[in-house]
Amino acid sequence: MAPIATFTALSDIYDDNLLRQGARYQTLVEGFIKIYGAKPTFIARVPGGVNIIGEQTDYCGFPALLTAIIPDCLIAVKAVGSNSTVRLANVNRDFAACQFSYGSECAVSTGGSQCEWSSYFKCGYKSALDVIGCSESKGMQCLVGGNIPQCVGLSSSSALVCCAALATAMANDKPLSREMAVEVSVAGERHIEATSDGCMNRIVGIMSQPQSFSFVEDNPKSNITPVKLPLVGSPLTLVVANTLVPVDKHATAPVCYNLRVVETCVGALVLARHLGVAGRTACKNVDPLTFKIVMDEFYAEQDTAGRDDVDVWIERLEAMLEALHAAFGSLAEGYTREQMAGALGISCSELSAKVHEAQFPVRAERFQLLKRAQHVFSEALRVVRFRQICERENGDDADGKSSNNSSVGAALGDLMNQSQDSCRDQFECSCKELDEVCAIARRAGALGSRLTGAGWGGCSVHLVHQQNVDKFVDALNRDYYGKYHPNLTPQQRKDATFVVGPGTGAGIYTFED
Repeated sequence: MAPIATFTALSDIYDDNLLRQGARYQTLVEGFIKIYGAKPTFIARVPGGVNIIGEQTDYCGFPALLTAIIPDCLIAVKAVGSNSTVRLANVNRDFAACQFSYGSECAVSTGGSQCEWSSYFKCGYKSALDVIGCSESKGMQCLVGGNIPQCVGLSSSSALVCCAALATAMANDKPLSREMAVEVSVAGERHIEATSDGCMNRIVGIMSQPQSFSFVEDNPKSNITPVKLPLVGSPLTLVVANTLVPVDKHATAPVCYNLRVVETCVGALVLARHLGVAGRTACKNVDPLTFKIVMDEFYAEQDTAGRDDVDVWIERLEAMLEALHAAFGSLAEGYTREQMAGALGISCSELSAKVHEAQFPVRAERFQLLKRAQHVFSEALRVVRFRQICERENGDDADGKSSNNSSVGAALGDLMNQSQDSCRDQFECSCKELDEVCAIARRAGALGSRLTGAGWGGCSVHLVHQQNVDKFVDALNRDYYGKYHPNLTPQQRKDATFVVGPGTGAGIYTFED
């Protein structure tokens, strides 16, 4: 298994703005010394992430195209062997310092206390100790810093959980492999999250490779395929724009995120029965059964030897899309609980248990199985086609040369626009602010615009010609931020939009002697 990377130079982590990054690290170290009276031994780092295309597909077993970003979570750490007490502070004074000891005192709290932020650290801490088999942890002095915007879909909480896990394992002299770090992060965040989500953002934050975006799969196992944007006559880039609408996943989970998970879970169960694979070993008693498992089992005997993986993906996904109306169309207006249970031949209480509603509660009168399935399969198809275009244009015959084919950017942008339309109409996870930002962006020259990070607020991502970035950002400032957020400071406006380039994955920064 591949180890987590270690760094001794910031130039190995960041491509540019090294002076600014150096100042961040120096401020973190100076703050640590001021609090604890000594220099940290190392700094754990985990970046945020952006979903380029592939919204709400991960917990259905399908891939997404993501990238790690430059904004990151940092934790400066010094191990203290005299006891197991963890002292935890944050450079942001809005988050109060605290301390706890290994054992019952590190119980995770999801209440509204002043120190609630520390629960995310404790999630990573506890899960790391479980995985490395530590019966008694060393004491730790920790100072957390970071510049990932919070509650906007850029994986700020995931980064903190993962960063805490890396820091804990390193402090106890048992560094995690990248694969173990993904496992620990997923398990850790589920201690606190009231949502039933996938793990794509954890995978890309840990495993992302420099200079490439990541085609991420998590079924049947975690895998990353590097993908690069094609070189075209006018280079393409991605810009993230924050709507400044916060996403409270805890408060809205029963009618938003968790509801979509339940709808797709039940959809997979119904589809398996329709396709005649529900009784097969691969589908029977699987928890959860996903659309990807159903599709794979339906094609289990297909001979794909010698065929291109992407071509196989496209063939299967297109066939599944054609099957959906026959599977769900008789109740296209939505299913009641009783109708879902009836379709599966079980009681409503058995259905509730099957989708773990006691742990992840939902509220709805009707469940939109057809619309959710149409989004998931079509979105997975868009992800694969996006990868296909990039690989075709970056093939061996490209020889690193720029193409003058303007249709390449238009084709990629069209897939992103289709994704946004589907998120709005089929999965219903957009909001008026996201719709407005995307409309403004397209008028301002974006080839493609879509929400990112699950939706219902948060951020959007836009495919733009590099030469047009400044004009594009000016249009957003004038027509969105100027209109809806006129009191933003110049720095706040600057922070609301930023260019996304492939970032470096998680690592441990150590100090040279």
